[in-house]
Amino acid sequence: MLAAADAATWRERDAELISPAYHRYSDLVVESAEGAHLHTVDGRDVLDFGCGIGVTNLGHRHPAVVAAVHAQVDRLWHTSVTAFHPQMIEAAAALVSVTPPSLDQVFLTNSGAEAIEGAMKLARRSTGRSEIIAFVGGFHGRTYGALSLTASKAAYRRGMGPLLPGVHHIRYPYCFRYCSHPSDEVCHLVEQELALLFATTTAPDTVAAIVVEPVQGEGGYVVPPAPFMPMLRRICDEHGILLVADEVQSGFGRTGKMFAVDHTLVEPDIMCLAKALGNGMPIAAMVAGHRVMSAFHEGEHGTTYGGNPVACAAAVAVIETMTRDHIPERADRLGRRVMERARAWQTDVPALADVRGLGLMIGLEFMQGGAPATRLVDRISTNALAHGLLVLSCGIDGNVIRLIPPLTIPEAELDAGLDILEAAIREEAA
Repeated sequence: MLAAADAATWRERDAELISPAYHRYSDLVVESAEGAHLHTVDGRDVLDFGCGIGVTNLGHRHPAVVAAVHAQVDRLWHTSVTAFHPQMIEAAAALVSVTPPSLDQVFLTNSGAEAIEGAMKLARRSTGRSEIIAFVGGFHGRTYGALSLTASKAAYRRGMGPLLPGVHHIRYPYCFRYCSHPSDEVCHLVEQELALLFATTTAPDTVAAIVVEPVQGEGGYVVPPAPFMPMLRRICDEHGILLVADEVQSGFGRTGKMFAVDHTLVEPDIMCLAKALGNGMPIAAMVAGHRVMSAFHEGEHGTTYGGNPVACAAAVAVIETMTRDHIPERADRLGRRVMERARAWQTDVPALADVRGLGLMIGLEFMQGGAPATRLVDRISTNALAHGLLVLSCGIDGNVIRLIPPLTIPEAELDAGLDILEAAIREEAA
């Protein structure tokens, strides 16, 4: 063990022992964390506005989740499919109590990519169709099926083909980038893209599912126009296509409601969940109605670790805490404050071209000379980290700073983080 080793030594050992496939957003070596704080091996205390990429929505080591995990560890860790256990059933019941009413049956697994893989299989089995539509800028994971849907960075796909056949991509309603219509006019981009796809490439009666992020995550924290999800629901209903909502990053209070689809009153046929469901414990879910889920028969889909009792106990504690403490409502209130403040920066920081978001899922897009300001975002992030704030970038060009602090963050700490970020933006973008 290198318990007393400094950060540089740990990074050297990482380079020796860990696959280079991992990308790290910072060079921090974290040994403990609590709330919105990361504590490093070299004594730094860093505010965490990344939440392990939207996972620790309740903050690191939330007492309710810690207590639930500790209690379960002393009782039962694992059964797989050798037996039933109450924690899986309780986690499923907690989930269907907060998902849209038509989604009432659950398949538990370990990660968002696995949930997406299961949804692809279920959609094909349920409809008897093969084709799947996804969106440019979408991120759904990096296992083969999920990667076939992912289209946020070419680097994820380079040298990995051939990928899954039957997957088609159309543009997301990223109006800031793609559209010239006034903000008060309806965007018809996706309807036009779908019409062209149906006319030229795959007829609608061959399509099993449209897979969509209700708020696009890795593609740039893009909030679509309000009519977007209802339009997809209408087109899916017209053609017998299943609507699959990937709420892996937008779920569990992050957008100011329990799920991003709740802003639209649209009920998908399948919803994929992960990340904040376990607040750091590895658990994910595919949720659907009985009619769709019944297309699976016993033994046709499975998992060794999915529905692990300890992870299930964490998930129940997360959902109970979110509901009891009105966490989504708090995220909505704080998110409005953050966006109001960030939009004020635009007055004298021209490079801050767009501020958008729902709840505490907020993107700041930077442009210079009409082009994505990727290097500027890198400098801002580095400057902020030097002053004690971790922020993450995203976007197809890496020119968006995403703000995803814990939904439980004390307001004084939120303001302190914003002070650091504002100073970094003004210093680097001046």
